[in-house]
Amino acid sequence: MSLATGILRRALRLPAPRTPRVTVDRDVAVPMPDGVVLRHDLYRPTGVHRGPVVIVRSPYGRAGWVGTVFGRLVAERGLQVVVQSVRGTADSQGRLAPFDEADDGAATVTWVLDQPWCDGRLGTLGPSYLGLTQWALAPAAGRSLRAMGTLVTASSFRDQTYAGGAFSLDNALSWTSMMRTMAAGPFARSTRLLRGRRTLVDALDALPLRSGDHHATGGEVDWYQDWLRESAPDSAYWARRDYTRGVAEVARADVAVTMLGGWQDIFLPWQLADHAALRAAGARPRLVVGPWVHTSGPGLAAGLREALAAFERAFDGTHGSGGVAAATTEEAPVAVTLSGDGGTRHLTDWPPPDAARRTWYLRADHSLSVQPPPDRTGGAVHWPGTRVDYDPADPTPAVGGPILTGKSGPRDQSALEARPDVAVFTSDVLPEDLVALGPVSATVHLRAATEHLDVFVRVCDVDPRGRSVNVTDGLVRLSPGAPATAADGTRAATVELWPTGHRFAAGHRLRLQVSGGAHPRFARHPGTGDPLGEASTLVPQPREVLHDAAHPTAVTLAVEARH
Repeated sequence: MSLATGILRRALRLPAPRTPRVTVDRDVAVPMPDGVVLRHDLYRPTGVHRGPVVIVRSPYGRAGWVGTVFGRLVAERGLQVVVQSVRGTADSQGRLAPFDEADDGAATVTWVLDQPWCDGRLGTLGPSYLGLTQWALAPAAGRSLRAMGTLVTASSFRDQTYAGGAFSLDNALSWTSMMRTMAAGPFARSTRLLRGRRTLVDALDALPLRSGDHHATGGEVDWYQDWLRESAPDSAYWARRDYTRGVAEVARADVAVTMLGGWQDIFLPWQLADHAALRAAGARPRLVVGPWVHTSGPGLAAGLREALAAFERAFDGTHGSGGVAAATTEEAPVAVTLSGDGGTRHLTDWPPPDAARRTWYLRADHSLSVQPPPDRTGGAVHWPGTRVDYDPADPTPAVGGPILTGKSGPRDQSALEARPDVAVFTSDVLPEDLVALGPVSATVHLRAATEHLDVFVRVCDVDPRGRSVNVTDGLVRLSPGAPATAADGTRAATVELWPTGHRFAAGHRLRLQVSGGAHPRFARHPGTGDPLGEASTLVPQPREVLHDAAHPTAVTLAVEARH
């Protein structure tokens, strides 16, 4: 056991290693069917010559945290690990085609199963892209695959890329810039790191969007351009990179699936959709969700502990009953730790089957009430609403929330809520704790001069001092006819917010923000119907959010049942 892994073991709260000595075969070449050679490092516990193998496929190289955490640390627990660089990354040959990992994953599985040191049993492990590669190879592995450790990930990245029908600009361009920096030579890499976030921030404001990669990296990046062109839901590009069809196959193969998510992780809604698909197919995956963002160290540590415990159980208990499995003792299939210091809940399923739905309505005095707006009479055609202007030339900024890099997660909303383009509605003080646990949605009735616009909704927790912190949010992009315009000229937009688990403490208040965007997390809406990557004309989009009895704008939370 190295000093580094010893420190990491304590930081991650892992049990003592079972096999402190690990040998590493570096740069092992594996030919793909098309002749391209991919390379991996093979971590083997000293003295182990045959047994199950954990496959880790990464675009982020094999050294550093990837090799240490998912290679050496896992091998110290008695398992062989193949840590492979995906095509076109590190020293694996070919050209990186992001998310297109099924063929190489299948070829890798075939190669590993054919090795004399593999006993025919496989596991997979890793977060984010390393999770997508697991779903990509799972159908080819079939019943050889015994366990999957899928952390902050999903079986398809398409819907995250176009969340709510908009474009997840910050995530897309940040990842593109990071990958280009990693691929650069040492001098170029140092130069780009020195230029830092400032260059990326400038690139996120660039118009048209197709110029963003030039501003961020100095040149055109093929996959970024693909993402701008291939936004249609029926795109063949994304169909090839969609592994959701294999989720049910994993369930039928009786694979032990561990899923780790965060309330403010970029993939949470789609990871929970994978969980629902597994449950519908009869599987009983282990789901753990907590108050974490995508890059959260505590979240990834919890996921690693869960995955290692699952490996130990899945591989016939060959590594002893007092090891990693002892680190996770809860038997409930779902464990969620609430934000807002709400503690942990151990549940039979997700969403909680006994949760109640509670709705808060917007009122003309900018309050939130559980009582619907009063029904007024008198034949008025137009009840006044709340004006919420949106100017894409000065787009409403994103403050916190599920973002890949930068200032993600819970953030003080004071400056944002002071802007004239953000409408704020606040409840009375809560007389007792309120636990939101499950799906969240909003229906926003509005009247607007243009049919092209975005609607952004955010739920916040306001403490007794008046400090507002974001809990969950979501955006939907509107286009002509979607949703339809009613006879009175209004439209009702349904916004699906991130599912949540949060305790609103007694003495706090709920707050709802309504605005026209959250740039650059979501690319600003130009107010036109121009193609995603081409728009450069910016059209102001004034709108009126309605909150009368005929147009009851409201947010609905799943609320924990009181026992």
